[in-house]
Amino acid sequence: MKKSPVWSVWIEATRPKTLPAAVAPVLVGTALAAHGGSADYAAAGLCLLFALLIQIGTNFANDYYDFIQGADSASRVGPRRAVAAGLVRPEVMKRAMVAVFALAFAVGLGLIAWGGPGLIVIGVASIACGVAYTGGPFPLGYNGLGDLFVFVFFGLVAVGATFFVQTGEVTVDAILAAIPIGLLAANILVVNNYRDVDTDRAAGKRTLVVRFGRGAARAQFDASLVVALAMPLVFWARGFSPWVLAPLLLAPVAWRQARRLRVSETPAELIALLGDTGKLLAGYAVLLSGGLRF
Repeated sequence: MKKSPVWSVWIEATRPKTLPAAVAPVLVGTALAAHGGSADYAAAGLCLLFALLIQIGTNFANDYYDFIQGADSASRVGPRRAVAAGLVRPEVMKRAMVAVFALAFAVGLGLIAWGGPGLIVIGVASIACGVAYTGGPFPLGYNGLGDLFVFVFFGLVAVGATFFVQTGEVTVDAILAAIPIGLLAANILVVNNYRDVDTDRAAGKRTLVVRFGRGAARAQFDASLVVALAMPLVFWARGFSPWVLAPLLLAPVAWRQARRLRVSETPAELIALLGDTGKLLAGYAVLLSGGLRF
């Protein structure tokens, strides 16, 4: 087998299919700030870099800790993981995780000029939860709290903080905009855990799918899509222009994804759905951002 180039291994380890979860909240928070005439693209750029680094650091932590705790084994059916596949030594991945989180913290310090020292709390909490997602004495992902972590930090916190550093406040509209972003980001995790339910159960990883079954996971996935598609109607009712309804164009895509989750029978089908779930989040964020600006 041909050996993968080092750069290719590390790009794969960042898990590009998950990165829309970092980009989407910054797009939406900035668009909402622009709606009020307060957009600051320098601050938005730092928010985007911070969010991407937190996502990548969390993925590196997941790669390392899932291997250490036995969740990534030879029986795993998902995309290969760098440490489990022997492509990166565990200690090297751990150092990379620390380096990325340290860089994220340094980037976050740059945002103090806009949002004040209170942002340090958000930065530290984001990094701590990124590690605690699969590491530490009470791993969030191993105890059914991974979905909540994603909803809070890649929805409420990321959209709210992006909006706050540009406007100096957090409004009801910012919270409403954060809800669909957090839910669609969590749907990426739902598909991932749906695929891995058997190996997660064997490894003692008590995700929500393991705890409540695939039927509950499908219901969660569907409910998140319904709420996300209903939110543009809420913004329209709150006085935003009809352009805010643009995400409704994605309703057929959402319906097909819900159906695919029900009928998929192979890991390959679920891996493809995982990528498409990230694309749906990206498309939704772009359309909602465009609508919010008017």
